[in-house]
Amino acid sequence: MTAPVNFAFALTGPLRGQRLTGEAIPDTLRAETLGWAHLDAAHAGTRDWVADRLSYLDDTVIEALTQPETRPRATRVGDGLLLNFRALNMNPNRDREDMVAVRIWVDRDRIITLSRQRVLSLEEIAREVERGQGPDSAGAFLADLVDRLTDRVEPFVAELDAEVDGMEPQVIAQPDQDLRRRIAALRLAVVELRRHLPPQREALARLARSESPLLAEHDLREVQEAVDRLTRMTENLDELRENLGVLRDELSGALSERLNRHMYTLSIFSAVFLPLTFFTGLFGINVGGIPGDASPYAFWIFSGVMGLIFLVQGVILRRLHWM
Repeated sequence: MTAPVNFAFALTGPLRGQRLTGEAIPDTLRAETLGWAHLDAAHAGTRDWVADRLSYLDDTVIEALTQPETRPRATRVGDGLLLNFRALNMNPNRDREDMVAVRIWVDRDRIITLSRQRVLSLEEIAREVERGQGPDSAGAFLADLVDRLTDRVEPFVAELDAEVDGMEPQVIAQPDQDLRRRIAALRLAVVELRRHLPPQREALARLARSESPLLAEHDLREVQEAVDRLTRMTENLDELRENLGVLRDELSGALSERLNRHMYTLSIFSAVFLPLTFFTGLFGINVGGIPGDASPYAFWIFSGVMGLIFLVQGVILRRLHWM
């Protein structure tokens, strides 16, 4: 079975910037130099690899890193940090709001990250490390990752905001079923983001208050800035949810009004033709004694009477303001 490690690097020491493979990965993670390994959480051998190669970690940390379900958190365990964040899903054929969980263990000498799908922010950091750049401390890594995760969410929320603003005149001018489907899709996207972003904001706030020695002053400022940005985005999502509710009600009212108008028109036509249908049915029965059956003018007289009834009905409906 292949190893569950997607990529691994030494962030400090003589091997800084080098991609690690094989036994060099656990050796670097065990050494006093800072190493980083990113694992595939969906791999069948991940749990065994972590338990065997990282057995020096606390059992609760190993369990938290490998459990299938997570929610954003920031917990200090000794001198290390156990973190769960959410990243916007930028993978092909995936909804961006279906956010990817990123499990993280950080201490002075090692960084372990796990995710079930690709996380572009982690891959960007990996490319910078390969170029000899990127973070050279655990706190700098966390600050960089948090900043990148937030940077990806912010334009998506702005895109949703612009789309909702563009839908308002359409709902008023051209209400249709396509708009109903678009509003439903947008509401689902907002609900998904609203489910993940506030807990992530709280997790980052706890991280900023953790007083962890891993975070330098400038790292703390980066985390606190991310908290402020997530707060603004959460407030924006609340406003979007309310706006979408108003648009849905407005669209439902417009569609119901149009349906009622059509039904009203059909009712008027039914009311007009009901007596005409009655008389044509009555005079169309095939029995003896029908008045005018021997007169050559009976058809025209009957048609004239029907036309007169039609006109009288029109006048009555007009005066009643039904038409």
